[in-house]
Amino acid sequence: MHAARRAAGHRPAAPAEADAHGMVPALLFIPDISGFTRFIQESGSPLAPQLIADLLEILIEANMLGMEVSEIQGDAILFYRLGPPPPVQELVTQCRRIFLDFQNYVRLVERDTDSALSAALRHHDLTIKIIVHYGRVSVAQIRQFVKLMGRDVIVVHRLLKNNITGSEYILLSDGYFETQNPAEVARSFSWTRLLRGTCLYDYLGEVCFRYAHLSPLRLLLNGQQNGGLTQGSQRNAIKVQCAIPVPAAYALRVISNFRLRPNWMPGVRDVQYDVTKAGRLGTSYKVQFNRGQIDFQAVQRFEDATRIEYVEKISLFRLFPNSLLFYFIEPVTDQGCLVTLEFRYGYVASSRRLVRFGQLRRMKRFLAVSARQLAALCGHMAHR
Repeated sequence: MHAARRAAGHRPAAPAEADAHGMVPALLFIPDISGFTRFIQESGSPLAPQLIADLLEILIEANMLGMEVSEIQGDAILFYRLGPPPPVQELVTQCRRIFLDFQNYVRLVERDTDSALSAALRHHDLTIKIIVHYGRVSVAQIRQFVKLMGRDVIVVHRLLKNNITGSEYILLSDGYFETQNPAEVARSFSWTRLLRGTCLYDYLGEVCFRYAHLSPLRLLLNGQQNGGLTQGSQRNAIKVQCAIPVPAAYALRVISNFRLRPNWMPGVRDVQYDVTKAGRLGTSYKVQFNRGQIDFQAVQRFEDATRIEYVEKISLFRLFPNSLLFYFIEPVTDQGCLVTLEFRYGYVASSRRLVRFGQLRRMKRFLAVSARQLAALCGHMAHR
């Protein structure tokens, strides 16, 4: 189990045999942000480029198929995986994960009703389209970069420009579908309607494909009711609570002070951040955790008469990609509050049920110890 846990999220690429021309079979996969250009030009927010960078990171973190990044092109990422194609069920699961992680993060940013960036998001619908193709490529190493070349690389890029109505869909070329069992294809797309399409491109000729709109997945978005991610709305969540003998505002100051994080979060050895940006929303913190590094980013903070809510995005956490840590702080008395730590995740990056079960139990224990040590630290600091 320990070996499986270490290997989770790190699937080696399958070996691929080159033909006489040096071409190898490869899956080509491009998630593209629809509405990107208009949003950058018309949003008027200086934070818009940073949001796009965050969203591109979300797409990379959502990689469940062990794909490699070939290039990032402004609003799109070209992933590839050498070797045989993944089964259609795994591919559809990957596409669903990317769409849900992307849309949930956009909704999280939209919740800040006083933010100019939030207002821009409400007027410019950012969403995702995904292009999938399977063919043969030539892989060239140019200094430290890997460059893919060949007709099929051109095909997957041309398919970004197509005649499909709408802006959120999966497009899968016949080059991929020819490798799959039709019965498995029908079963994998039972949640939506799979349609046929074709486009004629200069020098390439006619390219046939099938496509499915992603809009039905909006029913699965977190906190769809009441328009927000409310406490308890997330299905994949682990939650612990503790009473803390300090005012709610004091507890928030301790939680959001990353310099204090090693004093109450087990396994944290050191925290690195830009001290000139400390305390600002959007600031990232590099946390040395056990034998590796996890990046935290403060993304939201709300406060009203009944509760304070503070949210951190977690990156480089290979077992729980694209996860969020919510802190709900509710005043109980003038000198005491109830703190809820809620860890929300999309999936556990392991195909083995035993490993997933073990990691969820470990996370539950981790949060429980963190809550107890946070309460002790707050009490000690307030007393001192």
